[in-house]
Amino acid sequence: MKSDDMIAKTLNELLFKLKGQREQEVISTLAVRSMAKAIYSTDNIGHYGLGFPFYTHFTSPIRRYPDLMVHRLLFSYLNGGKSASKPYYEDLCKHCSERENLAVQAERASDKYKEVEFMRDHLGETYDALVSGITEWGVYCELEENGIEGMIPMRDLDDDFYMFDEENYCLVGHYTKKKYQLGDKIQIKIARANIERKQLDFVLSTSEKHIETDPEKADALDRKKAVRAVIPGVKSKKPKKKQPKGKKPAKKKSGHKHKK
Repeated sequence: MKSDDMIAKTLNELLFKLKGQREQEVISTLAVRSMAKAIYSTDNIGHYGLGFPFYTHFTSPIRRYPDLMVHRLLFSYLNGGKSASKPYYEDLCKHCSERENLAVQAERASDKYKEVEFMRDHLGETYDALVSGITEWGVYCELEENGIEGMIPMRDLDDDFYMFDEENYCLVGHYTKKKYQLGDKIQIKIARANIERKQLDFVLSTSEKHIETDPEKADALDRKKAVRAVIPGVKSKKPKKKQPKGKKPAKKKSGHKHKK
């Protein structure tokens, strides 16, 4: 098992090597998401991401209440003050962690609301995007133009049966073997923008879709209409002619001759 220091070092080396490449933003985002949410505490545990054995939350100018707490403690100690009560400050740290978590959730919700509201005016438009996440229910994509993220639901990946490969973190088409994985560049179309749910749905652009020409596979994919359109010789049924009003339908002649 690698130590935390080794993992942090390896991660930082990977991000440095990916600098300027298309995968940099995706890997960086995933790395942040995979880390445990930071909390305030009186116990020093260092900084995992930076690889520091000692770390305290300290900024100037002051941005958060925990910064103010550190400033006050430093001011007190520099003026010969006594050690502060650990239980008292631990309670303050817990309260600050809880409130900050709520603030982050509110910030994300408001950002997503405005993103969906903005993209509602661009329904049907096509954008270049990067695959930013893979799940068993769909593919998350981030638009290159503005960084807005949405999802292609699995139900809308209708050019094949896609299976989630959890070990390799990708979607694989059952028939085409086509893969969708992190960092892939694709073209999407804005399909739905639900402001109430703060949900943005994409679909693949026509250029990204695979048109199945094998009748058996197309039938399995329930795409008979598409097959008739792309395979020569497959004809659709002709509609029956309507009988003019007032005329009786002509009797069909029997195909068998009666013996005299």
